[in-house]
Amino acid sequence: MQIILRQDVENLGSIGDIVKVKDGYARNYLIPQGFAYFATPGAIKALEVEKQIHLAKMAKIKENAEVLAVKLADLQLTIPMQTGEGGKVFGTVTPQMISQELTVHGYDIDRRKINIEQPIRSLGVFDVKLKLHADVSATIKIWVISTD
Repeated sequence: MQIILRQDVENLGSIGDIVKVKDGYARNYLIPQGFAYFATPGAIKALEVEKQIHLAKMAKIKENAEVLAVKLADLQLTIPMQTGEGGKVFGTVTPQMISQELTVHGYDIDRRKINIEQPIRSLGVFDVKLKLHADVSATIKIWVISTD
């Protein structure tokens, strides 16, 4: 029996794939759980239209991410941190702090998209990567300064 997957199923396929499975597996598990539906000729035509719409939407999202990456390329953020004796920073600069500072500058970027390779625990200038899309990333400069 041929079915169309509604979501990724391990060892079977990914969303939108047309796969051939045993009748019992499809009728008793995949279809009742909402993982798939029957691959009728009408459903296959509808799937092709859906794929085109999905590809166009993904291309638009990627294009927007590329435009944002160009804007962020020149951005430099300043993060004030409390320091102790000898300029040692109390705590660490977190992705949440960077996300809040980006919001102040008008960029709404989720903290989970901010990749800090090494913990920032000192004053200075650091490069931080932002994962804007699966294929698009940007690097911004973070200036960590003392509040004292």
